[in-house]
Amino acid sequence: MNQIHPLAVVSADAKLGDNNIIGPFCVIDKDVVIGNNNKFYNSVTVHAGARIGDNNEFFPGGSISTKPQDLKYQGEDTLCIIGNNNSFRESVTISRGTASKTSTTVGSNNLIMENTHIAHDCVVNDGIIIGNSTKIAGEVVIDSNAIISSTVLCHQFCRIGGFVMIQGGCRFSQDIPPYIIAGKEPTRYCGINIIGLRRRGFSNETIDAIHDTYRIIYSKGIIREGIQEVREKYKDIKEIEYICSFIESSKRGIIR
Repeated sequence: MNQIHPLAVVSADAKLGDNNIIGPFCVIDKDVVIGNNNKFYNSVTVHAGARIGDNNEFFPGGSISTKPQDLKYQGEDTLCIIGNNNSFRESVTISRGTASKTSTTVGSNNLIMENTHIAHDCVVNDGIIIGNSTKIAGEVVIDSNAIISSTVLCHQFCRIGGFVMIQGGCRFSQDIPPYIIAGKEPTRYCGINIIGLRRRGFSNETIDAIHDTYRIIYSKGIIREGIQEVREKYKDIKEIEYICSFIESSKRGIIR
């Protein structure tokens, strides 16, 4: 049975699963689908187009599936899709998609800290931490297990690789390749995320291979030459192939 506070407003057209808690002054709009065991603290607004899974918690002031802050949006029906076991802290805002990608997607097991904004058509995968007051512009892709610190500004269309650590206060308009620490001003490569990789169970051999991969790639004037050398040296290592494929597919270029 759902627990809906008498001061909450829930549209008759919203579809709720079981055992959800909806606190005072929450507003659940039409065309919203909510799974099971979610908790909405007071003053959370869930707009049309939200598709929310199970076991999520939304802290006060959150605004989920908001109208995109994008002038090309013309009122088309789009979605904001959220997985399971996420924590959205105070005043988090997430826009729904536009006709470009049709949906904004947040996966599972993420911690999105207070005052963070995730814009239209973003893809936020799993196991990600985003720090306070960080702003993610439209159509950004964040791979799983990335850590983005507080007050980071991410330009639209960027991609952030998995297992990275981005230092607080960074701003960037190029892609952040996987397994590294990014920081300083302007934002640049600051070594690999050794502590994070060890905590995630990466072997010393794999960490050494990742470190050597970046040494080779960043030492080359032409990046594709470094990628070719790395592939010849480290065949059949999935982490190295991930790095190479990430860089090859980058449309904005990678930080150096």
